[in-house]
Amino acid sequence: MHRRSIESFTKIALQFLLGLGLFGIQQGYAQRSTSHSPYSQFGLGQMRNDLLPQTRAMGGISTGVRYLTGLPTLNIANPASYSGLNRTVLEAGMYGNFTQLSRDNMSDNTADFAFGHLAIGIPLQKYGGFSFGLLPFSDVGYSSRNVESIDDLVYEKQIFGEGGINKAYLGYGVSPIKGLSIGANAGFLFGNLYDITQVKFLSDLSAYPAELKETRNIRGVTVDYGIQYSKSINRKYNLTLGYTGTLNNTINARPSRFITISENNFDDEYIAPPLDTISTGTFPTRKIQLPLKHNVGFTLSKGYNWLIGADFKYADWSNFEVLEGQNKLEKSYGFAVGGQIKPDPTSVRYWNQVDYRLGFRYNQTPVVYRNQRINDMAFSVGVGLPLPETNFGRTFSQINISAEFGQQGSLNHNLVRERYININFGFTINDSWFIRRSLD
Repeated sequence: MHRRSIESFTKIALQFLLGLGLFGIQQGYAQRSTSHSPYSQFGLGQMRNDLLPQTRAMGGISTGVRYLTGLPTLNIANPASYSGLNRTVLEAGMYGNFTQLSRDNMSDNTADFAFGHLAIGIPLQKYGGFSFGLLPFSDVGYSSRNVESIDDLVYEKQIFGEGGINKAYLGYGVSPIKGLSIGANAGFLFGNLYDITQVKFLSDLSAYPAELKETRNIRGVTVDYGIQYSKSINRKYNLTLGYTGTLNNTINARPSRFITISENNFDDEYIAPPLDTISTGTFPTRKIQLPLKHNVGFTLSKGYNWLIGADFKYADWSNFEVLEGQNKLEKSYGFAVGGQIKPDPTSVRYWNQVDYRLGFRYNQTPVVYRNQRINDMAFSVGVGLPLPETNFGRTFSQINISAEFGQQGSLNHNLVRERYININFGFTINDSWFIRRSLD
């Protein structure tokens, strides 16, 4: 019966992960975006930063994160942490957001959800550990609509963007000397970003509506690396210092353009099929230089009881080639603080064994809009809900949930204020899967 119990649990978990993995691959090729931010039109969109729900709940601290509740954790944002893995870790999850955009006493509410992440970490004992997986790299999702006129001809102009970039990665971490770990991730970026302009004439049926669709097909390889140094203090506390950075990564963008006209009508619910393609074109592939990033951080923890930490982040977007008509991007700076606490690891009461997480982050983004720097800040909360023990003991598996309550931009200087709630749901299987257990 014991064997059936553990096999049943493992089978259910694997089915969940396999189903979510297939959904993630489908979503990856579909390039579905969950962004509804007007500021995602700049650069490559809203960056996702390789964070899992457990670190997002703590404000996004990650550089110095190596242990959670006294155990090694899978931290994709710093591959040096892979060297500490002592169990096979499977991570899978979903991501959703609720957004309110406000400007000039008007507001609009949107909501969406999509694949969040699928990652696996495998220990190699004295040879370190490695990890691979699939997760979103960035999202684009924005729209605007204006009524304009040329002479007596009135028309509606709508501009919107959609799409996203995904990242498949493979990473390795090793500890060459006691306390010091180094690691690196190699990532493959792929996806499409669409910028679409539609013109619809409001009073003249003889004028055909037109659509300009510009596509950037993104492909390329990236490399990021990390270092961590961990030290026990008085055999009671653990201090981890971390650093992560990127190489001078360059990826490819292949632009294309399609201009079509369609049947004119005054029904907003009717989507008219294209009547004719006026112009098509695929242009030479161009190189995009990604920003150099440098992050430093630390965590201080006490066994299973608590952890606190902070990150300081810098990225230089000044050499990024923006689209025609857009302002040049700038250098960005940010910080994050956060932590978690487990009330009583020895308690038999379930809620005393839950990990409660809290954090805050602030970023001066690289975006300059209407001569104003756009700032982004958010408070975050979350929980790590332990899964029931099996008859073979603890599995160290959890359901991780986080929520970020944030704001980007403001109502000043004719800007758009974006208030959002980002929800992340993750399922963690963390166990010694490949150890053969014997029955009594």
